[in-house]
Amino acid sequence: MAASRHADEIHKAVQNYYGNVLKTSADLQTNACVTRAKPVPNYIRESLQNVHEDVSSRYYGCGLTVPERLENCRILDLGSGSGRDCYVLSQLVGEKGHVTGIDMTEVQVEVAKTYLGHHMEKFGFQAPNVTFLHGRIEKLAEAGIQSESYDIVISNCVINLVPDKQQVLQEVYRVLKHGGELYFSDVYASLEVPEDIKSHKVLWGECLGGALYWKDLAIIAQKIGFCPPRLVTADIVTVENKELERVLGDCRFVSATFRLFKLPKTEPAERCRVVYNGGIMGHEKELIFDANFTFKEGEAVAVDEETAAVLKNSRFAPDFLFTPVEASLPAPQGRSESQTKVLIRDPFKLAEDSDKMKPRHAREGAGGCCGKRKNC
Repeated sequence: MAASRHADEIHKAVQNYYGNVLKTSADLQTNACVTRAKPVPNYIRESLQNVHEDVSSRYYGCGLTVPERLENCRILDLGSGSGRDCYVLSQLVGEKGHVTGIDMTEVQVEVAKTYLGHHMEKFGFQAPNVTFLHGRIEKLAEAGIQSESYDIVISNCVINLVPDKQQVLQEVYRVLKHGGELYFSDVYASLEVPEDIKSHKVLWGECLGGALYWKDLAIIAQKIGFCPPRLVTADIVTVENKELERVLGDCRFVSATFRLFKLPKTEPAERCRVVYNGGIMGHEKELIFDANFTFKEGEAVAVDEETAAVLKNSRFAPDFLFTPVEASLPAPQGRSESQTKVLIRDPFKLAEDSDKMKPRHAREGAGGCCGKRKNC
């Protein structure tokens, strides 16, 4: 009961922070919710332009979390807010696909529903391919979401706002089909977050108080049944408030995107060479899969057992040719095979190794977390 009361208090504090404390994104005390923007592919930019202004205006500066190869997929958006991402994804999955958005803020869900007919008509769809639900992301069953019913689950920095991260990931695992993926951005801490930070309402609202220790993600994910997390991007979070810096002390934070795959229980995959066939919309010539692997059309790439299993058993399988290897794999650029097997998993290392001199873009359109809840 105590844990339940604590979770309810956190939810109310987050809603108050984004409903009453913040007036604009300029009021944010950190950049946790506003990470470095990346170029938006043309096909996504075009989809964004089709979203009604009233929906986009309630988005408040969070970026898109859009994986590749979405045609005909069933997608669940955790923390869908006013529905902007859902209406973008609606166009990308097509009329044979489906997108479900779930959010804990009823007024945001109602805004999203209001414009359902408008968007379906604009997209030229005969029947709606989007559904909006009111509910909590750690209680998907209560919202009526069935087991093994989605190909992809996405989340843009909302898991950190939920006290019980394991319950969220457990529910995601349940609703994903075998071969399915959780593609999500979130904030992670460099150590176990102390209680004085966890109990700080502003730091919860800024996506830091509820941040997971980054090493715990792999422990929780694999305990549930996911493959090891695959790191995609990472950026260091900066704090723009001296008082908050004193509270945080030695605890550092990073905003990172990971992929988690739920694979069928099959025989272990073997190392192999893979060749990307090309043709995925927006990634026809090159597929940047994660921080470790970039696949160029027609080019053979040696991959480890873990990567081979993900590619073979997910929606990406038709996009690759697989060739088994014998005793050893060729090492690119003269490196030894053992060197090629060290996968980057630490988001702090990836962020720190990035080009620190690269200018940061304006906050609009940046990949971020929680701004969509500002009118909660």
